[in-house]
Amino acid sequence: MTNPTFAPATALVHGGVRRSQFAETAEALYLTSGFVYESAEEAEATFEGTADHYQYSRFANPTLSVLETRLALLEGAEACRVTASGMAAVHAALFAGLKSGERVVASRALFGGCHWIVSTLLPKYGIETEFVDGTNLDGWAAALSRPTALVLLETPSNPMLEIIDLPAVARLAHGAGAIVVVDNVFATPLLQKPLALGADVVVYSATKHIDGQGRVLGGAVLGRKEWVEGTLHPFLRNTGGTLSPFNAWVLLKGLETLSLRVPAAERTAARIADFLAARAEVARVWYPFRADHPHERLARAQMLGGGTVVSFAVKGGKRTAFAVLNALRLIAIANNLGDAKSLATHPATTTHLKIGAAERARLGITDSVIRLSVGLEDAADLEADLGEALAAGWRERAAA
Repeated sequence: MTNPTFAPATALVHGGVRRSQFAETAEALYLTSGFVYESAEEAEATFEGTADHYQYSRFANPTLSVLETRLALLEGAEACRVTASGMAAVHAALFAGLKSGERVVASRALFGGCHWIVSTLLPKYGIETEFVDGTNLDGWAAALSRPTALVLLETPSNPMLEIIDLPAVARLAHGAGAIVVVDNVFATPLLQKPLALGADVVVYSATKHIDGQGRVLGGAVLGRKEWVEGTLHPFLRNTGGTLSPFNAWVLLKGLETLSLRVPAAERTAARIADFLAARAEVARVWYPFRADHPHERLARAQMLGGGTVVSFAVKGGKRTAFAVLNALRLIAIANNLGDAKSLATHPATTTHLKIGAAERARLGITDSVIRLSVGLEDAADLEADLGEALAAGWRERAAA
């Protein structure tokens, strides 16, 4: 079931199905470390690459293969490899092809772990790195006026939901000789197709919307077959960032409902953004499809929807933001996103704590900012919870 003409909802249920001799309905879970050969000759041929046979689950596994095929169909990619976590996916996408003496240019607005890889880890291996303001095309042009091996960016960005002009950056990057790696977690493969917009590689934390229910870790890297099989796969095979077959099976179950969950959460997120913008306790709201978002037109040109995440700044600083978070009863304080449950976090003291105060200031991540990942609850219940929490924060601010 690898028909590329399937609509997304169909591909998410049927894509890549490979039934065993028992003709099971649900995808089989191959919870095995290794595989048996009919003969020593078959084992030799398998290791030589002249026989098509599974060797070892660190290299490949039937359950992982179904997940990879399904994700590639959804993304419109030629090939996919899955990893143990989203950060394993980013690490592999960067390190698989880079070598000492090369150069990486990255958008400054990155998740904390990705920022650390670019700012701290890559230079240890003799790889030059440069950060740019992702929304400034002149900045990209200046940075990419020199030969570059790789460009890394996320759009929408975490947590301020900046939108980067993917086609424009891709043209500049390719002119500098770089491949373009896009973290598409916030948009999901349903709302944005970076490969169609000029990117070469797409990475996901499958822990987020793809699982969507807070159960397992996982990651995915997608791109052209030649790069995935010739560059990425040898790196993953020999470094061991392997996804568990059980986690892959859970992610397959999550994919089956992705086309239902993301649109439902997105509709609620748009409503919550409007609700927050009307509150006196809120200084500002960031949501890509709102008219007051600075990159709304670009977001609508690149994305099919505004996504499931809303960020907002309360009037007051850290004390007020913490008071709001602590007053929430339905919405949980957690640093994950893309879950069926609505989750809120304070980026300055959680996801982006380690990038430092100066870098947070450059990105606009103040102590007043709260990131809200909208789940599948009734919108009115979420509004009631947020309204009570904002009122509690207002009282705390007045008492300070």
